[in-house]
Amino acid sequence: MFQDLHKGPWEAEEAVIDLAEFARAHGVKYFMISYTDLFGGQRAKLVPAQAIADMAVEGAGFAGFATWLDLTPAHADLMAIPDPSSVIQLPWKPEVAWVAATATMEGELVEQAPRNVLRRLIDEAAREGLRVKTGVEPEFFLLTADGQQISDPFDTAVKPCYDQNAVMRRYDVIAEVCDYMLQLGWEAYQNDHEDAVGQFEMNWKYDDVLKTADKHSFFKFMMRSIAEKHGLRATFMPKPFPGLTGSGCHAHISVWDLDGKRNAFADPARELGLSEPGRHFLGGIMTHASALAAITNPTVNSYKRINAPRTTSGATWAPNSVTWTGNNRTHMVRVPGPGRFELRLPDGAANPYLMQAVILAAGLDGVRTKADPGPRHDIDMYKDGHTVQGAPKLPLNLLDALRAYDQDPTLKAMMGEAFSSAYLKLKTDEWNRYCSHFTQWERDNTLDV
Repeated sequence: MFQDLHKGPWEAEEAVIDLAEFARAHGVKYFMISYTDLFGGQRAKLVPAQAIADMAVEGAGFAGFATWLDLTPAHADLMAIPDPSSVIQLPWKPEVAWVAATATMEGELVEQAPRNVLRRLIDEAAREGLRVKTGVEPEFFLLTADGQQISDPFDTAVKPCYDQNAVMRRYDVIAEVCDYMLQLGWEAYQNDHEDAVGQFEMNWKYDDVLKTADKHSFFKFMMRSIAEKHGLRATFMPKPFPGLTGSGCHAHISVWDLDGKRNAFADPARELGLSEPGRHFLGGIMTHASALAAITNPTVNSYKRINAPRTTSGATWAPNSVTWTGNNRTHMVRVPGPGRFELRLPDGAANPYLMQAVILAAGLDGVRTKADPGPRHDIDMYKDGHTVQGAPKLPLNLLDALRAYDQDPTLKAMMGEAFSSAYLKLKTDEWNRYCSHFTQWERDNTLDV
């Protein structure tokens, strides 16, 4: 149970935001009270500012079964209580403000709700004196409005990464979103054309895990909205086109003291500047990696990215084995500098809240058990990976990942049994729907068998 519905142990010093007063002060006419379901679906109700005072206490009502949660039509209303600390005024439509919500039902927290899962783990880490901060690197494609092809017909280079002409041809979209992030105080610092044609990445400063998850969730909503405004479609699908580099969502992870002033991962006297607790946190990530993939790579399509053959650019930039290294992008985890490491496993489909939660769960277990991350490998995994002995391969498909998660009782318990049961049930149903779907490939390859 959280200390209260909205505050973590280090948030007591923050002023409580009165949403009704926020509306008056900022000219807000409507609030989007939003929660994210198990499949990453962003669900919201548009609430007039005049009604927000009541909603701030009672919450906006939803039929939970109508979204991807393990509920039935007979369940009571899911009440989404807005968390005022998360409120963001839409820069492109200032009369509307978005606010993340705490999912409750009959006065109790909905334990399977992703943001609640993350909040509980944040509190667990805080009780052990740890404050986790992360940054994310979301990659996405800008497509034609129908989603069928790359939106820029001139974006055709074999190695398009960092192509300055290509990024400038999409300047109107990228700059508008970056301007908004700067306006919101996110400290955006770089944008680039990525390794596939039509693919981009935008970066903003790392923050406490809950704030990063809220920003990540809002960023996906904002990016899609601005792309639509310009007649385009933004997709975070992990592998929308065969032969092209897929869209990852790398996470940079560090752990701090509760006051946020000392990086507990940093120790210049140790290997790669990573402290003993940092190594143990990394050890937890390595120990639970195969199960982790069920959360960080949550769709059938995800496994077209992490198990892809070489792309047209020459490399997938995605891992397929559980290995770690220094500043080397061919491994699942790299340590690019003292006091932090980058997890390169997650993809664009990752649920912003569950992605952070499972990183925290695995890492916290590693700290508790003093997990050893195993040997460091500094080879080119794409060229010489076959020479590594004993490194597990990542799951080949969603079913293998779900089975790995189901066979990891520690991680399931860390994430919460109610969540784990719901997630495994709904994701297994999704896999079964995929398997029962007939494809053109089957006709092309077995019509004359």
